[in-house]
Amino acid sequence: MACAWLAPAALAADVPALSFEQARERLEQVSDALAAAQAGVRNKQDLQDATHYLRLPEITGDVRRMQFQKTLNLPLGSLAPVAEAFGIESPLEFVERDWRTRPIITATLPLYSGGLIPAAQQAAQAATTMAQAEREAQRQSLSLQLVQAYFGQQLAEQAVQVRREVRDGLERHLQDAQKLEREGFATKAQRLQANVARDKAEREYQKAVNDLATLQQALATLLRSGGTVGTSSPLFVISAPLGTREEFERSALQRHPQVDRMRALAAQAEQGVRVQQAKLKPQLYLFGQYDLRRRDALLTDADWAFGIGLRYTFLSPNARPLQVSAARAQLEQAQSGISEVENQLQLGVGKAWNELDTARAQFRLLDSSIAQAEENLRLQELSFREGQATSLDVIDARLALGGARVERAQAAYQFDVALAQLLEVSGQLQRYDDFRRRADKVLE
Repeated sequence: MACAWLAPAALAADVPALSFEQARERLEQVSDALAAAQAGVRNKQDLQDATHYLRLPEITGDVRRMQFQKTLNLPLGSLAPVAEAFGIESPLEFVERDWRTRPIITATLPLYSGGLIPAAQQAAQAATTMAQAEREAQRQSLSLQLVQAYFGQQLAEQAVQVRREVRDGLERHLQDAQKLEREGFATKAQRLQANVARDKAEREYQKAVNDLATLQQALATLLRSGGTVGTSSPLFVISAPLGTREEFERSALQRHPQVDRMRALAAQAEQGVRVQQAKLKPQLYLFGQYDLRRRDALLTDADWAFGIGLRYTFLSPNARPLQVSAARAQLEQAQSGISEVENQLQLGVGKAWNELDTARAQFRLLDSSIAQAEENLRLQELSFREGQATSLDVIDARLALGGARVERAQAAYQFDVALAQLLEVSGQLQRYDDFRRRADKVLE
């Protein structure tokens, strides 16, 4: 609903008014939390893409500039007597000391990793799924906050309107009481009652205006608007049933991002077990090596080499069997977490379902009683002018009507929030606008 009836200080004429759908689109564009979650998804997706290359060869270059000394002993054997005749002792000893540059290229290609590579790939995929679930959970959480802020502002606007009308009505009643007092048809006490009630209504109106300003700031901050944002989508109620509770429970177990997150966490833990088990197995690989500077090669250095290698760790200080046991415990923890989340979601669906039904019933009862309250006020005002009712009767009727209208707006707000909570817990908050368009009760 528009806010033109507010005081100029509360809203300016050029304040932009957004529908709920427009507000949600803006929230997704400006939310820092959602941007952070999106960056987290990109991070995990890049890491997952990187695991596609784990089966490719690893090629490294190694360049060393080194000073070395090599001592070589050469026994003369049967030539020793001849060498002694020339003063040469056996064995011959050669010492070489020099600077050398050793550039070598090495390539290694894994053939069998014990399951380490596929485990790493699937763990990375699960990490991406978990990041996507966290992003969706963040999006739904923000949407729920938006429902509370957006329709909370609508509720505050309704409250301001009602409080203003109550104040103006009591002001008119005070004028009637003053007129009747002058004519001798009303007592001074009745006029004072009307004056006190009018002053109280003024205080409640000012409080409602301040509450509205607070909620306007909350919505503006959420939308990063830099100023007050008007709301054009009114409070609403859907009289018809939205479906069965069991349907929402099934949807919660299938669609809620928290379930997806826990399942991805369990998948990661399962691959963690495979990683630790792979460390107990041998690894088979191909290798190749090429010397780029043969003139500086040492006697034991090959010009080139290639072959197949087998690596197996017999003893490790990491206590590998215990690492496997710890990984299995983590998997059990994740699996238990899935069951706990499912239980909590079923409880959440039941709570939101009951709150939705309560708000709908309250709105229906209040909607039917407002007409009676309006008629009662009309009769009390007429009777007061004719001297057949007291000032207090008129005040009570006026306050009763205002209270009923505020309570009806609160019931509509509670319905709108409960609907968002029900859709959020069942993983369907993106359908909120679809349900909103089905509303048959709208507070303009």
